[in-house]
Amino acid sequence: MILPELSQEWKTGLSLAWSGYIAVLSVWIVMQKRAPVSTMSWILSLALLPFAGFLIYYFLGPQRLRKQRLKRLRSRAIAQAPADVASLRAAAERAPPALRQMAALGTAACGLPVSSATAAELLSGGARTFDAIFEAIRQARDHVHLEYYIFEPDTTGTALRDLLIERARDGVTVRLLLDALGSKRIGRRFMAPMLEAGIEVALFHDTRIGRRLRPVTNYRTHRKIVVCDGRVGFTGGVNITDEEDRRIRADAYHDAHLRIEGSAVRWLQTTFLEDWTYATGEDPRRIIQALDVLLPRLPRLPGQDGAGDIPVQIVTSGPDSTLEAIHRIHLAAIHSATRRAWLTTPYFVPGEPGLMALTSAALRGVDVRLLVPRRSDSLIVSAAARSYYDELIAAGVKIWEYKARMLHSKTLVVDDNCAIIGTANFDNRSFRLNFEVCAVIYGPALAEPLAAQFETDLHSAAAVRAQRRQNFLRRLGDATARLFSPLL
Repeated sequence: MILPELSQEWKTGLSLAWSGYIAVLSVWIVMQKRAPVSTMSWILSLALLPFAGFLIYYFLGPQRLRKQRLKRLRSRAIAQAPADVASLRAAAERAPPALRQMAALGTAACGLPVSSATAAELLSGGARTFDAIFEAIRQARDHVHLEYYIFEPDTTGTALRDLLIERARDGVTVRLLLDALGSKRIGRRFMAPMLEAGIEVALFHDTRIGRRLRPVTNYRTHRKIVVCDGRVGFTGGVNITDEEDRRIRADAYHDAHLRIEGSAVRWLQTTFLEDWTYATGEDPRRIIQALDVLLPRLPRLPGQDGAGDIPVQIVTSGPDSTLEAIHRIHLAAIHSATRRAWLTTPYFVPGEPGLMALTSAALRGVDVRLLVPRRSDSLIVSAAARSYYDELIAAGVKIWEYKARMLHSKTLVVDDNCAIIGTANFDNRSFRLNFEVCAVIYGPALAEPLAAQFETDLHSAAAVRAQRRQNFLRRLGDATARLFSPLL
């Protein structure tokens, strides 16, 4: 079939329509005042998709979100720990100036001060993590709060669900907050027994069309938080899925998680409750009042309500703030390094500040190491990551690719006095688009075991050589994927 040739009037009309579309879309994107590279990437990408690009940007493009901070809860959490102040003051006097500045940066960027923990344990692998979380839930006497990006209705997910039901029937208050997209396989049939047992379940950013004037599909809670009685807390990279448990799957992800006890847990609690009230629209005063009445009558456990000797700072970030607290903390930690900076991340797509921080540290003689998966579960992210290898290696950064399984740990150890573990990858999505949380542990309490774990992981990794063989198509694919770095 031969299509009729368009008249000159039609050609002129289509050209004007396309030009108008580009103009409107460009003004809309420019007015977001995002990074110039990201802005240009969106404009150029969507210009190639007339009209359909408008819908893509409407559903997936950046936008400003507002999420209420529970000022009363934060004030109450600070007032609860007068012993922390004295303990941390003594620790601060011994800390290097760079770490004191890091702590001040974290507080200013996300509003959460340095606190302390009586115990901080690195959990390597899903099996150890699930054992520790399940045991803490069994020991809970009043409430269990959980927030997850991925909660699968598989063997692991079902076991946790059944345990939560058991605890709820024993009188423990259970609140479960799930990301609507990451946990999309959780259906009504799976949730029904929980609801019948009195468990409160909420979805973060429901993906159903019509729930909001403008959908927020691209903004997810990537946080993994468990809080038991406000005294034991967990965060890190492990989701609730068989993919993280080697007892169930031989190819399970290799991951890392953190268990803490003591007053620092209250900031994981605060983060969860702010997310809960944001997702549910529930009056935060009801929850806060319930905790005010509840916590004083809980039996006090030795050492768990007072100050500990491990300085811990919970840092949060998300699209509700332009300060990118977790991004800034990572960069500050790398800039502060004098001896080593060892970074593990499953998704490595650095922006210019991150790339500059890593290469500058290496150029000034710091032992900078990067551990990434040989192949992640995203081909385009893996390709984009490889495109940065040459300039990193040229600056002296040592790169290893973990080849045993999918590497999912998100950690950074700096010198002997700073360790970061949490939910954020070293990429634009984690630093700007997702709601993330991490724990910064100052001092050797976690730096030593995390460094030891890093060296253990290198036994299952292969070093990336400067003169590695790559065919033209592979290099072209990596370079092309890099063009999409601001959008990944």
